[in-house]
Amino acid sequence: MDPLEELAQALRLRLIDRARAGAGGDAGLQADVEQLVQAEAAALPDDERRALTARVVRLATGLGPLEPLLDDASVDEVMVNGPRSVWVERGGRIEAAEAAFETDGELMHAIERVLAPVGRRVDEAAPLCDARLSDGSRVNVVIPPLALSGPCLTIRKFRRQGFSLADLVANGTLIAPLAEFLARCVERRASILVSGGTGSGKTTTLGALSGAIPDGERIVTIEDAAELRLRQRHVVRLEARPPNVEGRGEVTIRQLVRNALRMRPDRIVVGEVRGAEALDMLMALNTGHEGSLTTVHANSPADALRRIETLALMAGLGLPHAAVREQVTGALDLVVHQARDAEGRRRVESVAEVVRVAGGAGARELYGLRAGRPWWRPPAAGRLASRLGETAEA
Repeated sequence: MDPLEELAQALRLRLIDRARAGAGGDAGLQADVEQLVQAEAAALPDDERRALTARVVRLATGLGPLEPLLDDASVDEVMVNGPRSVWVERGGRIEAAEAAFETDGELMHAIERVLAPVGRRVDEAAPLCDARLSDGSRVNVVIPPLALSGPCLTIRKFRRQGFSLADLVANGTLIAPLAEFLARCVERRASILVSGGTGSGKTTTLGALSGAIPDGERIVTIEDAAELRLRQRHVVRLEARPPNVEGRGEVTIRQLVRNALRMRPDRIVVGEVRGAEALDMLMALNTGHEGSLTTVHANSPADALRRIETLALMAGLGLPHAAVREQVTGALDLVVHQARDAEGRRRVESVAEVVRVAGGAGARELYGLRAGRPWWRPPAAGRLASRLGETAEA
């Protein structure tokens, strides 16, 4: 840590009690910091004192020691596991950070400052919280008694400019022929399911695929916490709402999917299906809303199809399993499976077309990695090949 940063951290600690009490507001805090900097760093040039003042104010009024990490463009995620344990993700790899809070109370104070502007709060009665910051970053908070090592704060930083398929080719997520094939599938209104584990880059790939939707189509995006930034002109963004502190006012993904059908969408993009909304999504795809996109947590394309079936059965409508399988077979055209390897690289490992097999939907692999080398075969004669034409090859 450079000496100027050490001094800024020391001055911040003097301001914690005043900031916690809210005395004087930000204007009073600014004056206090200027006085402290003048007393402690009078020998510094004027421009450095002004920079130090700005740094201390930012540390004291924002997320304190986490602010430098949030300003670091190379950091994708910040994970706080108690006051003395801070970790970050850079380039797909997790590493320890030098930042730390002095006490649980200081960390809780920072958490309260994050949640207050978005109308959320945590306490012993409600020790879990998800929120989205004004800049689009996603926040999760878990506090004692659920978190045994102290308050836990996870911030997934928001990228203002999403990745394109060309960007994913450049960083090695997928190869250029596959990107061209997937773009053509999107253009021809194939319904695509992106699967993978946590942190595998599903939402990033979903956003890149959405870039191939022709401009001018009406697109409705539905997310638990809004992350997607589509470049098209005609986009309606919907975000689910959790219940308030009284347990009322919740608006679920399922409600938003149902409502989206009344908004005359050409495409529906659901950030992730994780519950009964899977059935509504399948019904939408089977009733004229082809070309929609979504993601699901799964370990392979075949697992993704089984998971969609399971989630659809959670709707509780008493539909036979066979009927749900038929819905899956008729709704989805392609599964793109992504994973993160031991080096932290996110790569598309498999692409499979959805085909009808005995007992329901099956996954016929079109693209995969074997010993690190890609292989490819064209779609079989069927619905996907019909969408793409007989020359659908990479």
